[in-house]
Amino acid sequence: MIIHLIAGARPNFMKIAPVLRAAAQHADRLTCRIVHTGQHYDRAMSEVFFEELGIPEPDFHLGCGGGSHAEQTAKIMVAYEKLCTEEKPDLVLVVGDVNSTLACAIVAKKLHVTVAHIEAGLRSGDREMPEEINRLVTDAISDLFFVTEPSGVEHLRREGKEDAAVHYVGHVMVDNVLFQRDRLLASPLVEGRSVELKKGHEAYGVVTMHRPSNVDEKAVFGGLARALREVSERLPLIFPAHPRTLGNMEKFGIDLGPHITVAEPLGYMDFLNLWKDAQLVLTDSGGLQEETTALGVPCLTMRENTERPVTVTEGTNVLVGTDPEAITAAATRILNGEVKAGRRPELWDGCAAERIIKILMER
Repeated sequence: MIIHLIAGARPNFMKIAPVLRAAAQHADRLTCRIVHTGQHYDRAMSEVFFEELGIPEPDFHLGCGGGSHAEQTAKIMVAYEKLCTEEKPDLVLVVGDVNSTLACAIVAKKLHVTVAHIEAGLRSGDREMPEEINRLVTDAISDLFFVTEPSGVEHLRREGKEDAAVHYVGHVMVDNVLFQRDRLLASPLVEGRSVELKKGHEAYGVVTMHRPSNVDEKAVFGGLARALREVSERLPLIFPAHPRTLGNMEKFGIDLGPHITVAEPLGYMDFLNLWKDAQLVLTDSGGLQEETTALGVPCLTMRENTERPVTVTEGTNVLVGTDPEAITAAATRILNGEVKAGRRPELWDGCAAERIIKILMER
C-alpha cells in the first residue's frame, strides 16, 4: 500500500512523525511518502529538524508557500494533482486543519483516492476561524476519521458519518511529545536558546500568541499585553514571538514591560525544553493546549472557544477568553497554589500511531 502523508507546516510534521515510525515496522506492506506542500516556509526546518523528529526528509516538495488563503489553496491543489496523478497512491493521509489538509483532500477525492483524516471531528463552532472551515470541508469528504477525543466522535456522528469509519485512536501529537520528552530526559539539552533562557529564571511562565483575532487588532492586543504585564510582576514570562506578532507589537507601540523576555521562535526540541518546566503557559494555540495537558503543565487559553474541549474537561487547560481581568485572575489563582488537577485523557498514551497503522493494514 502506498500512502501519501501530507504536511504543510511544522506541527504537521510533528503529527506524522509517529505514524512514520509506526509504519516503518511494516515496511514489507506499507510504503509511506512524505509530501511537503511548502505552505509554511520555515528556516528552522533543516535536516536537524527531521533528525529531531526521527523521520527522513520529505520525498516531495511542492513549494507552495505564500499568498492569500485562496491563492495558497489553489497552488497546492494544482501541484498536488500533478503529483497524485503520477504517483497513484492507495491512500492520502491528511492531518490537522491547515490549508494543505483541505487542498490535498479535495484533490485526492476527485481522483478517487481514499482520504483519511487525522484529528478529525474537532469543532470550535467559530466559522470565522479559517481552520474551522478547513476542518468542516475535510471531514465532509474524507473516508476514514481518526479522532483524538470524545467530542470528535460526537460531532462526526451528528454530521452523519458511519460508525465503522470513525476511529477513536488517541492523539499522534501526544505520541510525539511523549517520545521527545523521553529523549530530553535521557539526554538533556546542554546548549541552545532555551537553556540560556532558563538559566536566567528560577521560575517562569511561557507565552505564545499569534491568532489574528488576538494580535491584529490594537485594542485586543493592548488588553492582552496589559494582562501579561500584570502576570509578569508575579512570575517572569518568556515569549517566543511569531514574526507577525512582533510586527504588530511594533506597529501598535505595545510595551510588555521589564519582566517579559521576548525571544525569536524556537525549534521544536528547544521550545519543548522551555515550556515543559514552566509554572504556567498562556497561549492562543491549539496544539499547545493538548501538549500541556499531556505533560501536566497548567495552561490558560486566551480564546473565547476551543475545538479541544477535553483539555478543559479532563486536562490542565482553562479557557479564560481575552478579557484582561479574567486572565490575570486565573493566573493569580495558579500562582497562589490553586492549580487545576488535570489528567491525561483516555488513549493519550503514546500509542495512537500504532492504532492508526493497525486499522489501515486491516482494510
